[in-house]
Amino acid sequence: MTTRRSFLTSISSLAATPLLARDFGPSAPPVRYPEPDVIALDKAFEKYKIGSAPIERLHTGMYWAEGPAWSGWGQYLVWSDIPNNVQHRWLQDDGEVTTIHKPAGHSNGNTFDREGRQISFEHGNRRVVRYEPDNTLTVLADKFDGKPFNAPNDGAVHPDGSVWFTDPGYGSLGNYEGNKGDLLLKEAVYRIDPSGKVEKVTDEIFKPNGLCFSPDYKKVYVADTGATHYPEAPKNIKVWDIDGAKLKNGREFASMKMDLKGTEVAGLADGIRCDKDGNIWAGSGWVGEGYDGVQIFSPEGNRIGQIVLPEVCSNVCFGGPRRNRLFMTASRSLYAVHVEAIGAHWC
Repeated sequence: MTTRRSFLTSISSLAATPLLARDFGPSAPPVRYPEPDVIALDKAFEKYKIGSAPIERLHTGMYWAEGPAWSGWGQYLVWSDIPNNVQHRWLQDDGEVTTIHKPAGHSNGNTFDREGRQISFEHGNRRVVRYEPDNTLTVLADKFDGKPFNAPNDGAVHPDGSVWFTDPGYGSLGNYEGNKGDLLLKEAVYRIDPSGKVEKVTDEIFKPNGLCFSPDYKKVYVADTGATHYPEAPKNIKVWDIDGAKLKNGREFASMKMDLKGTEVAGLADGIRCDKDGNIWAGSGWVGEGYDGVQIFSPEGNRIGQIVLPEVCSNVCFGGPRRNRLFMTASRSLYAVHVEAIGAHWC
């Protein structure tokens, strides 16, 4: 069977040209404004680009950076380095990076609830956990129908207190991002009710990955990375209407296909976030230069903008005091750029 590693190796050969990585190091030449790698593909995106806002690399050295989440009360960013089994914290005040949790259950995604408590989706322990104010752990969910989850990946908290998350199983496919083991459940999206009850809300997707809600919480968007293991899987982002604790009307929201220098290519969307105007910001990659980074889609699913990075972008989140700074975990690095968009939710 195709492995995730062999897929990622093969898809990287689709790059139209060799990667000429932009230098973000301390000796890099200055950027001439406007920032050239924040690109408006449609006039609808022009209002979100700030002419004097550069893309910055805030930290580097991880093996696979993932799961950025903004703590509003703490004014810091937390993110995961999955293979190193650690969670890092970047402080708003001085940019200091420290270790916040190690070991971290090989966590992938992270988020915060409305009480400011961190919630993490652990590959290694196949569970969803919450860090309490005294730093003890509460296990929110680790099984469905008596079987362990595959490897919870990413999720978000609904205002009703429920936690929604995806379970594609990547962390159990090998020992690099978790612990190798069999997948005993079909890949699916789940909802943890405030009562603790776990419900499957949909398995109408090959490998659900990044997840976010619309600004009014009437829709949920999920990135499908099933092409890593299922040749027939589309490379897209799906959307469902939310009906209480149920989903209905599942459909494609946006395709990850695009024309790159006259050639149609298609990478994968990974982590996603929504802004207050209903645009979807998607970490994307596995094609190469000119594609990898962040792709922005209008509420209608049209690609309107890009943020080009020299690395595959795994995930994004809005943060900062005004929630108008986009943080991007990309392979080995953490990047950020100020935009005129404002994150739709508190994390």
